[in-house]
Amino acid sequence: MADYAFGGNDDETAELKKLNAEVLEDGDNYEAWEKLVRAVESVDGGINRNSSPQAITAMRDIYDRFLAKFPLFFGYWKKYADLEFSIAGTEAAEMVYERGVASITNSVDLWSSYCSFKTDTSHDSDVIRELFERGANSVGLDFLAHPFWDKYLEFEERMDAVDKIFTILARIINIPMHQYARYFEKYRQLAQSRQLTDLVPANILTQFRMDLENEGLGYNSGRADMEVERDLRARIDAFHLDIFHRTQAETTKRWTYESEIKRPYFHVTEIDEAQLSNWRKYLDFEEAEGDYARAGFLYERCLVACAQYDEFWLRYARWMLGQPGKEEEVRNIYQRASCFYVPIALPQMRLQYAFFEEMSGRVDVAKDIHEAILVAMPGHVETIVSLANMSRRHGGLEAAIEVYKSHIDSQTCDISAKAALVAEWARLLWKIKGSPNDARQVYEKNQHWYLESMPFWSSYLKFELDQPTSAETEQSHYQHIKRVADDIQMKSKLPPAAMQELLSTYMVYLLERGTKDAAKEYMMLDREINGPASVQNVARARAVDMGKDVLLSNGQPPFVR
Repeated sequence: MADYAFGGNDDETAELKKLNAEVLEDGDNYEAWEKLVRAVESVDGGINRNSSPQAITAMRDIYDRFLAKFPLFFGYWKKYADLEFSIAGTEAAEMVYERGVASITNSVDLWSSYCSFKTDTSHDSDVIRELFERGANSVGLDFLAHPFWDKYLEFEERMDAVDKIFTILARIINIPMHQYARYFEKYRQLAQSRQLTDLVPANILTQFRMDLENEGLGYNSGRADMEVERDLRARIDAFHLDIFHRTQAETTKRWTYESEIKRPYFHVTEIDEAQLSNWRKYLDFEEAEGDYARAGFLYERCLVACAQYDEFWLRYARWMLGQPGKEEEVRNIYQRASCFYVPIALPQMRLQYAFFEEMSGRVDVAKDIHEAILVAMPGHVETIVSLANMSRRHGGLEAAIEVYKSHIDSQTCDISAKAALVAEWARLLWKIKGSPNDARQVYEKNQHWYLESMPFWSSYLKFELDQPTSAETEQSHYQHIKRVADDIQMKSKLPPAAMQELLSTYMVYLLERGTKDAAKEYMMLDREINGPASVQNVARARAVDMGKDVLLSNGQPPFVR
């Protein structure tokens, strides 16, 4: 990190240090970052080649960290490149532009700026064309790509390269975009002065000539060459008009969705539900069209505006997984989402990435992804359960149990999380090992740690209720369930409402599956749970006489403990 004590204005130095401390404290605070960037840009009246080395280093440090955090802000990449150009010249600016277009490959604005910069600073037309072609491959399909295409055509006009202009226009007229008609008119005008062989593919031109011959209007009919060419040009013009109408129709279909996109660029603020819904519908449409390139490009556009919404990254990965031979592309999607865009507080993205790597045979990588989530979110139950399940799939039941034990014993899990993990541990023994007795022992041996945990007692009761029964085992089944209900009353330290909820579940069991004495037990519990305080207190007094600990943690028990 740069040293901001660079001997400049003391007030500016103090302000930079203060703002830098704020972003170090809260790296997700965009407003703090924005203030820091503005502050360093204005040091000594503005950063330029005459600024101190320390000030320039501070500017680079802040910009590098800011754009590593928010790489989709295309405007800041351009500002950074402009600053580098003023400080260190063309090569330094190009390096920033290259980093920018690698970070946000489908930004029409950034590619347009980069290509304009290259046009102004380079005298090698081939190098400039190569850059324009890279840009065309990256943003050419954008519905609003006309600023880029205008820059490309403008460059070739300066080079007086009519052939290349016509070739570029021949590409553009097939792309559904906002200003398709303007390009078609320009193409049509140029076509009038082009050779026939330049206007359509050779096989199409051959077919048109054969059609004229079959109609008796070709060269073999004795007609003048000019007349034949006029008829060929008329057919070619009709062919181009068909292209125009197809492009027009495709543009119209997409305009329904394009007109609803209010924020096509990235920002840290949320997008309203109407626009999210529009992106979903637009993706549905483009996928249904069946053009891989266009669908993939729309996903990339969507994931600039919706970069922080994991649903679109997950959808993109699933769509790409459905395309043959695209495993590396799927991996790239998961890595971009996990490493840069989706907050780790939304771990589903990373868990899906782990499943993908496991599917690909990279189990160690999948395990590392789980561990990385738990570094940032220690005690996250869903991730621990996922890690345990993966360990079981590849290492057996004991490996899964070890995962649960290690996290239950750790200091990073709170009581609620540990209670959930105990329940998952017991569930493994029941469902995988097939031993409800072992599962029951896990609950019994651990209950004293979780006397205040609703999740623990709820899962314990549900476990016993879910055990299969028969006429021969009904009585023992009842005894197991009753033991849990009694422990909830006599041992647990649950809040009154939680206890009432669990015992109400037990009461439903009594009526639906209880023995001939179930109604008596039901009525007793109903009195203790739902009766007036005076009746509940009578029950409490009887419990005290029996030597039972009935005091709630707040000292005001409404029913028997």
